[in-house]
Amino acid sequence: MSEVRNAQALLRDVKRGIVESQVEDVRRIVETPPSAARPVLIDVREKEEWVEGHIPGARFIPRGFLELRIEEAVPDRAAEVHLYCAGGNRSALAARSLGELGYSAVRSMTGGFAAWKRAGFPVEKPRFLSAEQTTRYARHVMLPEVGEAGQLRLLGAKVLCIGAGGLGSPVILYLGAAGVGTIGVIDDDVVDESNLQRQILHSLDRVGKPKIESASVVMAGLNPDVRVIGYKTRLSSDNVLDLVSQYDLVIDGADNFPTRYLLNDACCKLGKPFIDASIYRFEGQVTVFIPGQGPCYRCLYPAPPPPDMAPSCQEAGVLGVLCGVIGSLQVNEAIKVLLGAGKPLTGRLLTYDALGMKFRELKLRRDPACPTCGEGVDRAKIELIDYEQFCRIS
Repeated sequence: MSEVRNAQALLRDVKRGIVESQVEDVRRIVETPPSAARPVLIDVREKEEWVEGHIPGARFIPRGFLELRIEEAVPDRAAEVHLYCAGGNRSALAARSLGELGYSAVRSMTGGFAAWKRAGFPVEKPRFLSAEQTTRYARHVMLPEVGEAGQLRLLGAKVLCIGAGGLGSPVILYLGAAGVGTIGVIDDDVVDESNLQRQILHSLDRVGKPKIESASVVMAGLNPDVRVIGYKTRLSSDNVLDLVSQYDLVIDGADNFPTRYLLNDACCKLGKPFIDASIYRFEGQVTVFIPGQGPCYRCLYPAPPPPDMAPSCQEAGVLGVLCGVIGSLQVNEAIKVLLGAGKPLTGRLLTYDALGMKFRELKLRRDPACPTCGEGVDRAKIELIDYEQFCRIS
């Protein structure tokens, strides 16, 4: 008849058969720059324990799922793997199990997370979607390219929108619906009745009110997760760097060349992605400028066209729904850039003909002699010029 052992005896036998590491060993791993050769650190506790805090850089695989998920997380069975739990017991049992699966360099951290905290070493606390957010963003979260981590990234993102008009309206609405946490809006205009044909952010009851106030009202009713910061001003060389530096990327909804050149140079100087678009009658176009990854606006337009060759929408008219098509494309590109997903329109110009219902893609190339992104240009030394004079606007 076999001897019946208690849990303590089982744990003693398990620990005699595995290799244990100390908190100082794990601290050295955490302080090592990420690389393919760096040992893997795995937290095998339950989710509620992980939420309360974990070791920086650790991967979370609950003990009950470890054998099922370890091959995906660590395909190399010769890789050095350090496991930890709350006190060192569950991780010891997990280490033995991984050894039986063929992992030859597995260690269990003595004392677990409790010992790590007693040593005063750093602790991270992860963010999770609330129950309400899980419901709101369910269709995003089920996309592998987004998931919960991507949605949290959107909630922490900051996007600056230039204008709350034709392009700005769908841009602000879809950014807010997507859960982009902070949306800056620069616009010094008020809502006019003639805007309502295309500027779907506004309504009759807000005619005469500042557009930034109208945007805040709409977003308060659409998504409480989103904060709108309004700037009732015009961009200038005096304020553009301060404003752009506070955001992760810029979406341009301006209707004039001086603002576009100013934004381009400021974004190049600060290294900020710039989602550019324009509309004219039945035609629109959109592209993405990311410093260091392709051309900039000056590569596309080294010099602005004469004023009489580029009339505004007020002078030439515009199909209202065109704003929705192009603005939505801008948000699509912004979300891709924020998530690091897909292939942004960097180095490509997408044009749209509403009458012919045709999209066309043109390849853009960086100009080696460009004054803002050309060969040998020091971005930190880019100077902002008098863009009104450059564009011959009196």
